Amino acid sequence: MSEAAHTVRGMNPSRDPQAPADLPIGPPSWTRVIGVFDLETTGVDVASDRIVTAHVGLLDARGSVILARDWIADPGVEIPESAAAIHGVTTEQARAVGAPAGDVVEQIVDVLRSLLDAGIPVVAYNAAYDFSLLAAEAARHGITPLRDPSPVIDPLIIDKTYDRYRRGKRTLAAVAEHYAVQLDDAHHASADAVAAGRVAQALAARFAGLLPPRVEELHTRQIAWARAQAASLTEYFIRIGRLDAEERLDGGWPIR
Repeated sequence: MSEAAHTVRGMNPSRDPQAPADLPIGPPSWTRVIGVFDLETTGVDVASDRIVTAHVGLLDARGSVILARDWIADPGVEIPESAAAIHGVTTEQARAVGAPAGDVVEQIVDVLRSLLDAGIPVVAYNAAYDFSLLAAEAARHGITPLRDPSPVIDPLIIDKTYDRYRRGKRTLAAVAEHYAVQLDDAHHASADAVAAGRVAQALAARFAGLLPPRVEELHTRQIAWARAQAASLTEYFIRIGRLDAEERLDGGWPIR
């Protein structure tokens, strides 16, 4: 692991016997140490919903978990039953064991900023959701947000770019299965974050000859890819009547 990774505060060393053994060590170099990030929340509105659980970790080049930190927050609002049914945390549990939401948000931002400042890319599946919701939570609690976080790796954007016409769902569970990445306990922040990181490494192995070799260039390319994918989906939704002709999906990335 890079020396910079050791500067990340509050993360706990970890061993993971289930890490896949077939991921290559080598180019692109960003696969050697990656951060992983996921939130489980009270809902899907990035502007108004709240963090319930979160995970930030580090994976090595083989996908093994080498550092990890988890949080559970008391979001300060009721957790809808529909959300609790997905991630397993009820309002009562969050109030009983969760830390104050502002403290959790500040710590997540601090750990992510440490990784990014060290040049370690952070993988998040559908990154615009997690980073946008985190930015809204930071603003809500008076915390300096991550502005233009970089470098970020989004396996959803990359998979849709390089395997555009593949049929089927693009949920994390479906994409992980497609790339033979094990995902246990889906919709738990730690499991989803680690699986997303391993999918990113699998994508790097599958498309090694096509992906930009430098993570900074890959980050920039994903901004354009996300915008193009949102425009294409907007056209489709207008065509089937799901959106009005003047409506547009937000293609901002990694923060909407």
